[in-house]
Amino acid sequence: MSSHPQSTDYSPNQTGSVPGALHAREPRADIDMVWIEGGTFTMGSNRHYPEEAPAHTATVGGFMIDRHPVTNEEFSRFTHETGHVTSAERTPDPADYPGALPDLLVPASVVFCKPRTNVDLRNHYNWWSYVPGANWRHPEGPRSTLKGRSRHPVVHIAYEDALAYARWAGKQLPTEAEWEFAARGGLEKAEFAWGDEFMPDGRMMTNTWQGEFPYINFCTDGYETTSPVGTFPPNGYGLFDMIGNVWEWTRDWYDAHHKPVGSCCEGPHNPRGGEREASFDPHNRGVQIPRKVMKGGSFLCAPNYCRRYRPAARMAQPVDTATCHLGFRCVIRGG
Repeated sequence: MSSHPQSTDYSPNQTGSVPGALHAREPRADIDMVWIEGGTFTMGSNRHYPEEAPAHTATVGGFMIDRHPVTNEEFSRFTHETGHVTSAERTPDPADYPGALPDLLVPASVVFCKPRTNVDLRNHYNWWSYVPGANWRHPEGPRSTLKGRSRHPVVHIAYEDALAYARWAGKQLPTEAEWEFAARGGLEKAEFAWGDEFMPDGRMMTNTWQGEFPYINFCTDGYETTSPVGTFPPNGYGLFDMIGNVWEWTRDWYDAHHKPVGSCCEGPHNPRGGEREASFDPHNRGVQIPRKVMKGGSFLCAPNYCRRYRPAARMAQPVDTATCHLGFRCVIRGG
């Protein structure tokens, strides 16, 4: 019923080429990826949030995946070489947001702001703020910097920014199935990327929220926000931060539930979820914004609010919206 393939480290040859990557551009020579053999696994879950169901058998082909999320250091190299300006650094086009308030049409991004007391968890505006001047260079707002955070995951990345980086690097963004397969690390149906116990032998395995979200964080894991990549143990495939730290973009359009295998596929493998789907944007301006699937949970996931620090977990993210807890990693597909 299931296959538990082996993963191997990849060191590029002198040209940086990847064996079997017939449909990828030439990857960069400083590549740091892990090869994952294709296989069959149980995707999704019937035991948690409804959007994770139904649990079903899925198959993916072999692919390489970044060992860790793209870091500030790596993204800085990309922007230096290409001049790319991220979505959060640009002034929104009023034509794209008819009826938007003028004070919202400025370069900005979404930032978590911890309230001082307990608040109504039904209203996420109690802790999310649209902060002018917040972007990947200034994660908490214009007065914040990346000092000491070169090896932290880059955040405030909209979908188009992740896609631009992937193309520059000669890579692609993972499908949801590829991402989940890699996150499981060969453990069939395990609750977490490392097994069924959240803190085996009392050890913190990832960067999440410990305490009463959103106003009390005991920081048992040592971090209030993002942590340097590789801080916590890798999964069975040698991949870091597949769970927690930051959510990660996938290339799949979001559907409220998984579709049966074979209903939307790329060839015989790698089932794709969703069609181009839209939802109202987070500022209630009446604009329809298409959404992609993000995976993995973040440093803001907590037992009392968002238990999505699991491989099966998934959420919808508007493609134009960047946040302080969302990043990405890339793949290269085999031939």
